[in-house]
Amino acid sequence: TGLAGRVAAAPILFDAFARVGAPPVPLPRAPEGALATTTARLPPPLKRFSPGGPLGDDAQARLHILFPPDGARLELSRSEGKPDPVPLKITGAVAPVTVLVNGAPVPPQPRGPLFFSLDGAGYARVTVIEKDHVGRHASGVNAGGVRRLGRHLAEVPLAVAAMELWHRIGDLVDDDCGFDSHGQVKVAENEAELNALRARVDELKRLGFTHEELIDRAALQEIVPAVSEHCVGAVVCRRDGAANPYRTTLAFKRKAESLGVRFIEGTAVTGIARNGGAWRVETGAGAHEAAVVVNCAGAWADRIAAALGEQVALEPIAPMLMITAALPPFIKPVVGATGRPLSFKQFRNGTVLIGGGHRGRLDRDSNRTDLDFSGLAVSAQTVWDLFPVMRGAHIMRCWAGIEARMPDDIPVIGPSSTSEGVFHAFGFSAHGFALGPIVGAIIAELVTGGKTNLPIAPFRIDRFGRANVGGTPG
Repeated sequence: TGLAGRVAAAPILFDAFARVGAPPVPLPRAPEGALATTTARLPPPLKRFSPGGPLGDDAQARLHILFPPDGARLELSRSEGKPDPVPLKITGAVAPVTVLVNGAPVPPQPRGPLFFSLDGAGYARVTVIEKDHVGRHASGVNAGGVRRLGRHLAEVPLAVAAMELWHRIGDLVDDDCGFDSHGQVKVAENEAELNALRARVDELKRLGFTHEELIDRAALQEIVPAVSEHCVGAVVCRRDGAANPYRTTLAFKRKAESLGVRFIEGTAVTGIARNGGAWRVETGAGAHEAAVVVNCAGAWADRIAAALGEQVALEPIAPMLMITAALPPFIKPVVGATGRPLSFKQFRNGTVLIGGGHRGRLDRDSNRTDLDFSGLAVSAQTVWDLFPVMRGAHIMRCWAGIEARMPDDIPVIGPSSTSEGVFHAFGFSAHGFALGPIVGAIIAELVTGGKTNLPIAPFRIDRFGRANVGGTPG
């Protein structure tokens, strides 16, 4: 702006020192090498200070930013998924001029108008509408596994990318989310299962992935000393782990709120329809309009999709979990089994979580789940067989969360097939917790840039309605 320190800052400093009341202390001699010269020999920018008068007022009267105008919101065209540079037009300035945008100087340009590039995707007002409360269902009550191990082949690239985010989750949401990276292990109880694991590792290697590692009985006993001696080997993913799901969900909510996201909880969506150039979302507490809608309604997402003319065969499920009383530490990795459902982990406080896929009964309209104790008994028997140390453990609590399963056990991720400005992310089939951060990044890329570098074609919503597209996990 042309303000000089002697005009703008010095009066404030003089007043501050006067209020302190300390006697003045003479300045020391100038340090050796300090510049001592006449005005005529000063560098050109320093010669512009006039000998007196309100320099700032004079400079501000001349300098004027013509574009972009103060308070403007710009809708920019995009090239290669990034916003095009913004032209900057200034009048009344005397060269040389330094322009700062968000505290960073704009590089000088020899001719024509100045341009500056945005350092992000831009700004959008985001509203999250939650029918109950954040973390009430699948996001907050799952087993908390963070894994690449055993993923459907279509999910592997996403899981690998997600793992990089998990290893810096504290930087992302200002909370470590209880994430421990002690690895995940899938044990083989016989040679046939070990051969199946070997074939899986070989297939991943052919596709260029090396995160799954086959180990023998001795290596398994070294990693998981508590496992039963009848187990003959395993596959291990050493950077995998687990986190606290409810803590993680709330950490993402807090971070989003700090960035201006608004959460409306306890309000269900009752309808969605196009209203001119925007989408109108009806709820029990009023309507909201937005240019973009993201359907991530979990076990209720098929109803949102149906309102857009997209019928999906979503199955609401209720995976069950058990947790024990605290035990002395005996295991660090998360352990699964090849031949039967299992997810087994010990938390920092000594309690042990037992899950793996056995399901309860549910009524999604009333948010009600009922436990199937015969299924819980099967899970308990699996743990009895694989971990003798658990045979005296006490089960303290059991529960089931409501989740959405798709026919091919992989989620729906991507744009609507019928409605511009609508995107889907649901149907994670009881293994979506670890994918959450990367799926959020994918949806953000699709919304702001129209594309993502990660392969999401297998997750399109219309895959079940096309010939030769369906499939089963590979």
